[in-house]
Amino acid sequence: MKPTHIEHLGIAVKNLEESIPFYENLLGTKCYNVEEVKDQRVKTAFFLVGQTKIELLESTDPEGPIGKFLEKKGEGIHHMAFAVENATEALAEAESAGMALIDKVSRKGAEGMNIGFLHPKSTHGVLIEFCSK
Repeated sequence: MKPTHIEHLGIAVKNLEESIPFYENLLGTKCYNVEEVKDQRVKTAFFLVGQTKIELLESTDPEGPIGKFLEKKGEGIHHMAFAVENATEALAEAESAGMALIDKVSRKGAEGMNIGFLHPKSTHGVLIEFCSK
């Protein structure tokens, strides 16, 4: 399960159209990819800062995970994602170590990544995602 680096930080926003220019100005770089992930009911926008990405997340459904997050907590950091060699294997290792999982096996996410989440109740309140290509 040893991560190689922080793959991205996920930030929930109400509106990508309004948020993208702010982050372009803040980071001094252009958004390089906007993508909808229908099964997760989210639209994403990516920025590259060194080796780490910033992922903005806009809900496409108020009942989806980002919609519920925004309703409960408002805009802000949603999750931290770590790059691992194999997301499914990392999830199994985490479960063996006593961590609660949201995903038992990885699934397809933005940018064609295989992703899986650990439950924040077992990670000191942080939603953690494992990502692999």
